[in-house]
Amino acid sequence: MEEELKCPVCGSLFKDPILLPCSHNVCLACARNITVQTPDGETPVQSRASGSSDYDYLDMDKMSLYSETDSGYGSYTPCQLKSPNGVRVFPPATHPRHCSLTCPLCHRSVSLDERGLRGFPRNRLLEAIVTRYQQNRRASAASSSSAVKCQLCDRNPVDAAVMCEQCDVYYCNACQQRCHPSRGPLAKHRLVPPPIQAAGGGAASGGGGAQPPATARKPATCVDHEAENFSMYCYSCKIPVCMKCLEEGKHAKHDVKTLAMMWKQHKCQISQALNGVSDKAKDAKEFLVQLKNMLQQIQENGVEFEACLVAQCDSLIEALTRQKAKLLTKVTKEKEYKLKVVRDQITHCTMKLRQTTGMMEYCLEVLKENDPSGFLQISDALIKRVTSSQDQWVKGALEPKVGPEFDLTLNTDSLLQTILQLDFCQGKEPGPAVPAAPLLQLEKCCTRNNSATLAWRVTAPPASPIEGYILELDDGNGGQYREVYVGKETVCTVDGLHFNSSYNARVKAYNAIGVGPYSKTVVLKTSDVAWFSFDPTTAHRDIVLSNENQTVTCSSYDDRVVLGTAAFSKGIHYWEVSIDRYDNHPDPAFGVARINTMKDMMLGKDDKAWAMYVDNNRSWFMHNNSHTNRAEGGITKGSTVGILLDLTKHTLTFYINKEQHGPTAFENLDGVFVPAVSLNRNVQVTLVTGLEVPKNTKQ
Repeated sequence: MEEELKCPVCGSLFKDPILLPCSHNVCLACARNITVQTPDGETPVQSRASGSSDYDYLDMDKMSLYSETDSGYGSYTPCQLKSPNGVRVFPPATHPRHCSLTCPLCHRSVSLDERGLRGFPRNRLLEAIVTRYQQNRRASAASSSSAVKCQLCDRNPVDAAVMCEQCDVYYCNACQQRCHPSRGPLAKHRLVPPPIQAAGGGAASGGGGAQPPATARKPATCVDHEAENFSMYCYSCKIPVCMKCLEEGKHAKHDVKTLAMMWKQHKCQISQALNGVSDKAKDAKEFLVQLKNMLQQIQENGVEFEACLVAQCDSLIEALTRQKAKLLTKVTKEKEYKLKVVRDQITHCTMKLRQTTGMMEYCLEVLKENDPSGFLQISDALIKRVTSSQDQWVKGALEPKVGPEFDLTLNTDSLLQTILQLDFCQGKEPGPAVPAAPLLQLEKCCTRNNSATLAWRVTAPPASPIEGYILELDDGNGGQYREVYVGKETVCTVDGLHFNSSYNARVKAYNAIGVGPYSKTVVLKTSDVAWFSFDPTTAHRDIVLSNENQTVTCSSYDDRVVLGTAAFSKGIHYWEVSIDRYDNHPDPAFGVARINTMKDMMLGKDDKAWAMYVDNNRSWFMHNNSHTNRAEGGITKGSTVGILLDLTKHTLTFYINKEQHGPTAFENLDGVFVPAVSLNRNVQVTLVTGLEVPKNTKQ
């Protein structure tokens, strides 16, 4: 659990930890060191360090989390840092409003407001766990019957004078000056006195070694209203709030619940997730015992097989002398191969189990806390982490890759004249084995719009039939891989990817024995802009499509809805609709919608569509049957209506004849959206896609 309690910047146990918006923690002093000044007018993610910077900055589009609905992409992967303590330390900035702080773990940057670092909440829950952990460690060290000795003295070690928290080594004064000088890369290490101990095994603090009772912590207070305690929890913002925050209307339209109820609910979720992880850890322990027993069986079977082979060869000693060494070598190689596979599997499983156990211990310490606000600050991230930790125990992870038996056959019934050619009938009989790595067929792998098609084949089928394949794609930013297909087919099309993104794909096969190795990785590039048409499968039955589903009209006098074939959750997208026919001054509507919006009414009358409806003189914006922002100016035959969906800013803007029409129509858009149009029989429109984003957008 100790790794969970160490600051990623200084490498020491957290001291005055603060909670960043990305749910990671840093010491308050370390946060000052990694705060950098941002020039006026430049956003944190746009500012760059020098060419030798320890950071690998990511652009804002690649750091977006608003694409988890289309294949779950949008996650990001921390880069390996070069400096000893995890980050490069910059001089503290002097103007907080032009400063930014970059998380040392995920590299997400955040601008500081006028409050500076005081604007980040203090993680009192983590601070309490660190304090308790230090007290337990000191008490454990104080129970030793002898003083702590220097660990670097060659002979007759003397009492230690200091301990380095990063190196976890005790030094006397002489060894500390010689081996751990306070300069260079070691200047940032923290040297602390060793535990104080008394003769006879008791702690020097007296009182029979009893620890003082923990002092009760004060209830958490609001950052904006220091005199107010947290009493409610905003489910939309996922932060505790006080009553004054609610009275001021900061969370007026948000889902607000009581702090105690959310505390209990999140504790229950973590407990349920821990039960699943605990079962996996139990299975892993039993699997380790099985592997260790298999080591002994392999050793015994190897010795037995060697003895049998020697006995057979001795009966034919004169003719078998030259062959015996070769046969023994083959058996030894087989044994070493099995031992190596099992040892590697033990090492790998032990590492996973250690990580899981450390996380479980940390979660149990968190569950012991009685601070609802502090708990809820970290509970969301912790729930996701505990839940995702079960994914590492995939199918076949807790199954041996090899068996203890040696599948070798030796025939001693041959005639004497064939002894010189004596060999195993087969070096190894074909037996159960995991499938080989599939071969991706590049000539059949392709992308179209935001979809990717992959095909593969198996070059050498194993003795056991293949049960299926597992196709994995990363998130389009070089991040972690995720399973997108599991089945028996050797061709798969993945929809809902991001436009203008490069994806890495790989595939592996599995059978009753286990999971085989991955294929080579192939890189697939999606289209730069969206090309799409109207979707006849989801359109209302009165909708009439033509021109390869690019032109639409309606057979009814009532408004009917038709959707596009593309879905967006990330990036900036622009398309236009040209008015081919406009009779009797109807009011068609244009915009975006969810896939399950109502199809038999004007677009925007339900809560699943955001639209602008317009006639020949004026227009309105409409969502959930609420009409806003009347604007003068309408459409005629030959007009064009442009729709700009900016999911970086989460806004929707409309254009008529290349000019922005009215203000920004909608804000705070989040999720998956598809282009949409509603019209009646008096209107005919044609969709135009693959267009560049207009530059004359106004707020």
